[in-house]
Amino acid sequence: MTMPPPIQSAAEIIESAMSAMTDAASPALFDVTIVCTTDDFQAAYWMERLSKGICKGNGGGGVYPMVLAVSEDWSSPSGAGNGLGTLYAFQKACRVAKEKYDVDLAVELMGGKVSAALYHTAGKGTRLAPLPASENNNKPGVKLPVCHKLSDGTFEPITVLEAVVRQTGIYASSRSGRLSVFWGDQIFVPTSPFDCTPTHHVDIMCSLEKEPPTEKVWKEKGLEKYGVIAVSGGDSGDAAQVEKVDHATAVRMLKNLGDIARVGPSLGSFSVSAKILEALCEEFKAELDAKDGKLDTDPHFWMPLTLPQDEYISLMSQKGVDDDESRAHHVRMTKMKVAFLAANPELGLFGAVDVGSSACWWDYGLLKLYIANNLKLSEDGADADLLRRFFGVTSRSMNSELSGVTVDGSSCVSSCKANCGSVGAHAAMASVEAHEIQIGDNAIVVNCAAKKIVAGKGAVLYNLVSESEEGIVAEDGDVIVSVSDVHGSSMLLKSKIGICGGDAWKKLLDGNIMSFEEVHKQNWNSDVSTIEKKRKDLFKKASSSFGL
Repeated sequence: MTMPPPIQSAAEIIESAMSAMTDAASPALFDVTIVCTTDDFQAAYWMERLSKGICKGNGGGGVYPMVLAVSEDWSSPSGAGNGLGTLYAFQKACRVAKEKYDVDLAVELMGGKVSAALYHTAGKGTRLAPLPASENNNKPGVKLPVCHKLSDGTFEPITVLEAVVRQTGIYASSRSGRLSVFWGDQIFVPTSPFDCTPTHHVDIMCSLEKEPPTEKVWKEKGLEKYGVIAVSGGDSGDAAQVEKVDHATAVRMLKNLGDIARVGPSLGSFSVSAKILEALCEEFKAELDAKDGKLDTDPHFWMPLTLPQDEYISLMSQKGVDDDESRAHHVRMTKMKVAFLAANPELGLFGAVDVGSSACWWDYGLLKLYIANNLKLSEDGADADLLRRFFGVTSRSMNSELSGVTVDGSSCVSSCKANCGSVGAHAAMASVEAHEIQIGDNAIVVNCAAKKIVAGKGAVLYNLVSESEEGIVAEDGDVIVSVSDVHGSSMLLKSKIGICGGDAWKKLLDGNIMSFEEVHKQNWNSDVSTIEKKRKDLFKKASSSFGL
């Protein structure tokens, strides 16, 4: 008789996950990393950066790990949505794999020979503004205030996408023959097992509560605000998805599952078997060939595949979708589902992957969360300890030369140089070079060089270079970034830590000559690789001018 695997505690799972995420000698990686970007310049940038860095592998040879970055050149101005966008990016990646490596990725995946991950990074990044503007709309290239070592031996601030690729690699070992889809701005450490055999053609990540849902728990957890995954109490482990409904409505809509054992908010990330990936690509062949239409996974794939028709129509009606349109789409998806399951009964259709109700979660998609999670690097507590371990922070002043600088013991400083000055409490800095620095409490300074850098309390300084005598000066709560072009020219873009970029997207803020929206349009289709090289050259020039 086969004995069941021993039950692991949350602490044991966290330790196992952190060990896998931070193993420099043998990093946990998917065989194939696909990045869906906004344009071809960004695609070229990530092909090179990931191949020479996070996805370099351990020198085993061959074409794997393989990086395939593609752009979403969709006909519809509003984009493909993450449903059609996933299918289209995979098809483009297959073409790149054939052209660049002579590998038939679809065949390799269908044969269970490789694991593949796709990272969605396209989008304006309005809520993170003005930081994506400083990366010329390359939103996943936003830097964090901690450096990592590149293949050439130099240290640079790690980007959000590189951190996400490092974290999600722990799922690779159990997902051969599947495409896993992640969002490019969220990092988490699971407290539920992450190395498990898939039981469904589609499985979606969620944070499941430990007990069956009651109306009281539903209200206390605010589940009516989220897309919620519900899991059957039967042996099948079948699941279904509803979106932003109260407890009574959810129970009614999910009655086809039978008894509901557990529920929890969806993380959105999912994986699909090669077989259902092929079926979805075939089902939406007309849209993919025409590069037309917009379909998202939750309302257009998962809900019509898991909810009864009347309940689906009711949910979509709340979104303003015509009943006849919803009915026709449900009929279409049901026809595909029936034929698919008849031909592929070895797995269930739709299941859940629990990351644990107490999973650590670090989101960098909003400016306020970017600030809060980066300041965790200088905080105390279990969550902050895990974050520092994930980023390889072994001391509060790593790889830095600050002999004449007074640094508060609570701050986190990575690869910085200065001759004199001070760093206040709970500040976070990376790749900063100056003759003198005056960094206030809770300030974040990333990739800046000047003769003198003054950052007020809570200020954020990003990608700034100055050769002037006065240097860089920011008041309390200022957010100041530099936006460069291929010629090396740059302008400052300013905001405040309490301003949401989404709310201020079209506004002309004090101190700026353009709105965030206007800068985004100006940055469109920028050669980000050339601009980054120019920025590095200017950084070195400024640093050498004051003797560092």
